[in-house]
Amino acid sequence: MIEQSVASALRTEVAESAPPPELGSASSRASHGARSKLLRSFVIGGLSLSIWLGFWQLASTYDWTFFFRFDNIPAPTEVAAAVTDLITSPKFGSHVGNSLRRILLGYSIAAVLAVGAGLLIGRFRLAAQALVPPLEVLRPIPAVAWIPIAILLFASAEHSMIFITFIGAFFPILLNTIHGVETLDRRLVSASISLGAGPFDVFREVILPGAAPSIVTGLSIGMGTSWFSLVTAEMISGQYGIGYYTWEAYTLQNYPNIVLGMIAIGLLGMGSSFIVKWSGRKLMPWFEPAASAT
Repeated sequence: MIEQSVASALRTEVAESAPPPELGSASSRASHGARSKLLRSFVIGGLSLSIWLGFWQLASTYDWTFFFRFDNIPAPTEVAAAVTDLITSPKFGSHVGNSLRRILLGYSIAAVLAVGAGLLIGRFRLAAQALVPPLEVLRPIPAVAWIPIAILLFASAEHSMIFITFIGAFFPILLNTIHGVETLDRRLVSASISLGAGPFDVFREVILPGAAPSIVTGLSIGMGTSWFSLVTAEMISGQYGIGYYTWEAYTLQNYPNIVLGMIAIGLLGMGSSFIVKWSGRKLMPWFEPAASAT
């Protein structure tokens, strides 16, 4: 009798701990749907890339000159043949390392200062009145126009290129941070204050999480503009870096290396922007973009 009771209790416990059939099937369907969407994305992306590469190969092989002149543009096969020499060259690795160091320093400084200034400007009227006018005067000036002044301001070309990288990243991050704070529902701030939250608690628990999606967007855009600014500075005043490498290949008429330099810039920019977005998603588990939700 006791054994029957124990067996019955065990069966009941196992039945209660097992997930309902409909929930298990729903989760499996969702997992299958996610895999199907990922596979479809890879197939479409690969097909699109293949079409563009095929067009490039045909245009370069047959020297198309309709609107664009492809007679001096190396074909993808020529570029692929130069990849091995590029990867094994220590000179190319040194160029990439210098560019990455400049990006890391300039972008990091810009992120800290722009996010801090954006939070203050978006939250406090006095900070907006004091900081917005001079920043709005400087914001429309392109990074390229800062290069002569940067050369005069800093004793070394290295510091001037880091400054140009900082300028390129600062304003996109600043504007998106201000936008994130200003579009925050003020009822959330009022509710937190009525519940006894202090100024620091409001910043930490309400304003920063609420503005975080816009901040991450600004950080991602700022990473792209910082690469654009750095490459321009390296082409004009640099002696090392991926931008200088690309311009040097042009002056030496080494056309495959020009394309390889451009591809390297694109891959570095894409990879660094992906790291920023991925880090932002990990820091915002509560936020789900509308595209992902649908």
